[in-house]
Amino acid sequence: MARRENPEINAGSMADIAFLLLIFFLVTTTMNVDSGVSKKLSEKPPPNYEPPIIKKKNIFEVNINRKNELMVEDERMQLKDLKEAAMKFIDNGGGVGKPGEDGTPGQPCDYCQGEKSESSSDHPNKAVISVQSDRGTEYGTYIAVQNELLKAYRELRDRLCRQRYNMSFTELEEAYKDDKNNEDLKKKVEDIKKAYPQIISDAEPTSAQ
Repeated sequence: MARRENPEINAGSMADIAFLLLIFFLVTTTMNVDSGVSKKLSEKPPPNYEPPIIKKKNIFEVNINRKNELMVEDERMQLKDLKEAAMKFIDNGGGVGKPGEDGTPGQPCDYCQGEKSESSSDHPNKAVISVQSDRGTEYGTYIAVQNELLKAYRELRDRLCRQRYNMSFTELEEAYKDDKNNEDLKKKVEDIKKAYPQIISDAEPTSAQ
């Protein structure tokens, strides 16, 4: 009696199907992206560059130690209170702003709603927020601090934008993103950013023992 051989199974088509499924999942699967803070690094100044002199009252100092504790203006502060403190400093309006590019003298802030204290910032375009962390500071804490400071600028810009253009700054930016060729929207965005320029400086981290 002749021996019957088992028929071979053609696996070529299964390999093709597996390959197509792999491509499908690669294309359709979303991947988590680590969050961070968008920063534009400053360029190296020329050798003969002399940094501008900034009045101490125009600098809002935020320090984060290696234990992730905040010291703001030489006083301990909880993270939840940082935004309001930053807004109060930025929006103080206690003096005049920077001179214009055409040489015109600086003007008082006519849109600020702060206390106009002589011991706090003169104008939003002079208000500098200096953040100094420790090399032992946790990255999450540093990001949380930066987020609170960005929220302070966002709320001030939203408030002014509603007063001038009857919409939040977030809505204005979205409208401009949808219509990049709209010069009117572009001028409005630049107007609000100029009124509350985002000036956050990162000082060299400390190395406490």
